[in-house]
Amino acid sequence: MLRSSSMAITFEKGSRSWVRPAAVYVASVAGSVAVFLWVRSAGSSLGSVTDTTGGIAAKGAATRYEALPHVLFALLVIVSVSRFIGSLFRRIHQPAVIGEVVAGIALGPSLLGRVWPDAVGFLFPSEIIPFLGVLAQVGVILFMFLVGLELDTSLLRQGTHRSVAISHASILAPFLLGSTASLWMYSGYAMPGVSFTVFALFFGIALSVTAFPVLARILTDREIQRSRLGVLALTCAAVDDVTAWCLLALLLSVAQAQAERAAITVGLTVLFVATVILLRPLLVRFVRLQEPRGALSQSGVAVIFTALLLSALATEWIGIHALFGAFLLGAVIPHDSLVAAQLRGKLEDTVIVLFLPVYFAFTGLRTHVGLVQGLSQWAVCGLIILLAFIGKFGGSYAAARLTGLDKNTAACVGVLMNTRGLMELIVLNLGLDLGILSPTLFAMFVIMALVTTIATAPILHYLQPSMQDSGRGVYSNL
Repeated sequence: MLRSSSMAITFEKGSRSWVRPAAVYVASVAGSVAVFLWVRSAGSSLGSVTDTTGGIAAKGAATRYEALPHVLFALLVIVSVSRFIGSLFRRIHQPAVIGEVVAGIALGPSLLGRVWPDAVGFLFPSEIIPFLGVLAQVGVILFMFLVGLELDTSLLRQGTHRSVAISHASILAPFLLGSTASLWMYSGYAMPGVSFTVFALFFGIALSVTAFPVLARILTDREIQRSRLGVLALTCAAVDDVTAWCLLALLLSVAQAQAERAAITVGLTVLFVATVILLRPLLVRFVRLQEPRGALSQSGVAVIFTALLLSALATEWIGIHALFGAFLLGAVIPHDSLVAAQLRGKLEDTVIVLFLPVYFAFTGLRTHVGLVQGLSQWAVCGLIILLAFIGKFGGSYAAARLTGLDKNTAACVGVLMNTRGLMELIVLNLGLDLGILSPTLFAMFVIMALVTTIATAPILHYLQPSMQDSGRGVYSNL
């Protein structure tokens, strides 16, 4: 009896324990509502606020929130289509990045715009193009930073005379062919106001670029990256890349500055490079201090990204584009360090899966293959492809033979140096942004980049049929 009565008392207390908190909650809510109603009543007599911005603030806010769903939907379509077509290209033993480039062009006016024009307008309305452009530029800056991190500078320091000779010949030959062809192309394809010097320099450089990451992917897919041919090709491509980017930086300094300020821009560029080289020991010391910890902390990541942004801002301010600063900073970080490995691990998937497809789509929206019309213009496009291939192959092959390589190895090196891919698209977009290339010539160069890169793997397989594609490698994401 005593036990049951005590249980009843406990139950009664427990059943009433919620009453006081519930009453306090109801009172607080009712009081808050009452106070807000009083504030609303008092504020209704104040009148409306005059818009002193002319509606700009309200319009900007509305545009921002209206654009966000469109941007997210566009990203969803871009990433999905890029991964799908990239996987299809893997099945035919092509680098996935080429499939992603094709996907970007297919989503633009060259294919989707012809088949279903309304779809392009729905997927990529003019209001979101600036947003996609910013994402594309950020993506390519991060990608160039990753390319710099991957660059083994020991290949440049320890490169043999053969590698230097082949790489420089693979630049000089197409450069001379391109600049000579510009004598004929200038009057019909140069944009108004572009000097012949700038046009000829850009034409030559556009034919001279080699895509180091795509070349490395082809070599690792065939498991020959550590062979004599693979090491030689990688060394030549590394020297080629650095030389071509230096030439492009020189071109941009001339193209973007007034004639009297070109020398100042070049001087500032040289000063910036010298400053980064002088500060490299401090950066290397910071990198090595991270090694004992076994992981790069968030503070360490913040330091690296601060340096990346400062470097990119400096080259953008100088006038040679932010991507050069990003590439240079990546190149001075030891590629075999823990910091480089962890930065690649943190950035690579995001850049390759999200940002680069946006860059390809942005390029595709600016590529109008339909502008190449008639037999004469397609003949010009074919000539550009021929000059690009002959220049790269012929220069590399001749230098390789003169330095003692056999015919087959020399031919393989010549074919591998024709990989252009993403690097070529970066160069071409710079030319279009600066008003050097007309939209028609831009489309011709994009076609050239695709054709010469796609042709690399099958020609190499023909020259070396005993080496079967494996589909594996450290560049499997590229």
